[in-house]
Amino acid sequence: MTPIVDCHTHTHFSDGTSTFEENVRAAAAAGCAVLVSTDHLTLPASMDPTGEAQVVESDLAAHRAAFEEARALAGRLDDGPELVYGFECDWYVGCEPLVERWSAGAVVRLGSVHWIGDPARAGDDVGWIDYTADLHVWRALGPDEVWRRYADAWCAACESPLAFDSMAHPDLAMRFAREGLTPMIDLAPLWDRMVSCARDTGRRVELSTAGLRKSVADYYPTRGLLERFAAAGVPLTVGSDAHCAPDVCWGVGEAYAHAARCGYRCVEVPHADGDWETVALA
Repeated sequence: MTPIVDCHTHTHFSDGTSTFEENVRAAAAAGCAVLVSTDHLTLPASMDPTGEAQVVESDLAAHRAAFEEARALAGRLDDGPELVYGFECDWYVGCEPLVERWSAGAVVRLGSVHWIGDPARAGDDVGWIDYTADLHVWRALGPDEVWRRYADAWCAACESPLAFDSMAHPDLAMRFAREGLTPMIDLAPLWDRMVSCARDTGRRVELSTAGLRKSVADYYPTRGLLERFAAAGVPLTVGSDAHCAPDVCWGVGEAYAHAARCGYRCVEVPHADGDWETVALA
């Protein structure tokens, strides 16, 4: 049987609610072999002025210390998970030197796109695409144009020199598709472009169970896009994107079966020493 591995989780240090310890205990209870902590990395003030969605720079040392305490706990637990230190690193225009500095010491870096436009300028066409409390970008641009710009940003993230180990929730722009913000254009050409970018830049992509817990009611990415990644030979990681302990490892076993139905025969698993392992789906 394929071991349960959760490559995407958050704590209260960014926009989650649980502690590292609570996540570790939840992972142990779920039979998790490897748990990757990926709090949202530090962001420029223009993107998150109140520090709600990130590990603020002044907390980075405390964040690492709390992680190490949790890793020691995991080692003491019967069947405790291997705990891996990482960050979810937003790609945005000009992010490269900032991500390099703020993510120093991370073993895993998830690349993600939550923001479109240049954060150095203000405008109706600049901002978050998945923030329920602020949909101004969707209203200003409309779903079709948001999708086009999202695909542009996602491909730019793939092509970035940053060492993104996996690209998280690849079709996050589907977030509000069941809430009146459905794209009318054919997404297949954008998907094909994203798949080519991932393949040509050697990126892994993530299969996330998070959308199943939201109004999306689907995996990220949706089946048509996941099948394209599989056909192109793009390696796969799996994560819950848990923001609370009860969601740690949520749906990972079922996600393995879904990935197999979509053409995958294995998944990629990181380890605390920086090595990656290819594990068969069984």
